[in-house]
Amino acid sequence: MDLLPIGQFARLSRLSVKQLRHYADLGLLPPAHVDDDTGYRYYHPSQARQAMSIGLLRSLDVPLAVIAQVLSGTAGALGQVRDDLDSELRRRRRTLAALEKVMADGLPSAQVRMVEESPRLVAVTSEQAADDLDVGRATSACVARLLAARLQHAHLQQAAPRLIGLFPVDLNEPLTVEVALESDAPVTGTTSRLLPGGRFAQATHIGPYDQISLTAHALLSWCAERNHPVHGPLREVYASDPATTPADQLITHLQIPLEEDQ
Repeated sequence: MDLLPIGQFARLSRLSVKQLRHYADLGLLPPAHVDDDTGYRYYHPSQARQAMSIGLLRSLDVPLAVIAQVLSGTAGALGQVRDDLDSELRRRRRTLAALEKVMADGLPSAQVRMVEESPRLVAVTSEQAADDLDVGRATSACVARLLAARLQHAHLQQAAPRLIGLFPVDLNEPLTVEVALESDAPVTGTTSRLLPGGRFAQATHIGPYDQISLTAHALLSWCAERNHPVHGPLREVYASDPATTPADQLITHLQIPLEEDQ
């Protein structure tokens, strides 16, 4: 048998001995032979391509469990990895944009004022978000459903829709995102609800939706400084149509309900 000891095979395949042992223990790359007396592991040169493929995929941040699927010939095994990397890239870009704004403008601050909101009848749809990074997708899904449902009701097409996002103050995972559409009549595929009125602390965000968290931080800080209990949900009242308004000019009113005795 034309076998190589593990150290020589490690140099050939550009992996470490520790990696080879780990991959063998996982069943990804078993040695061609293990000496019964010494326990020494030996590999065949023909295994080098598979070993180097594992190294390549690990350098691309492919999890070992997915690598096993790739090596077994499972079709589409890398699709989810690509999607996860794309999501992480988009998250990093949003984070970078927010950081650049903080660097340019300083820590978030906002003009906060008290407003009185009347109770209003709304049609609500919800979507589960996996975590805080998934909130944007979940919100967009809710908005799309409401706008599609709106087309089926003539009374809702007479004016621009007033959409209100409802979010937990604490973004634990998983979490439920809700979006409400003002409507005094039932809307297909939604739940009718009376959205409570009352006294709210309000700050206005001007700019992209993916930077709303900075204004939310300023609003929550304002409440904390004044010892206002925050019980949520945090409301986002969308005052602009994103289809016709540039991202840097979008207007969103953020509202936190305040306790009656404050």
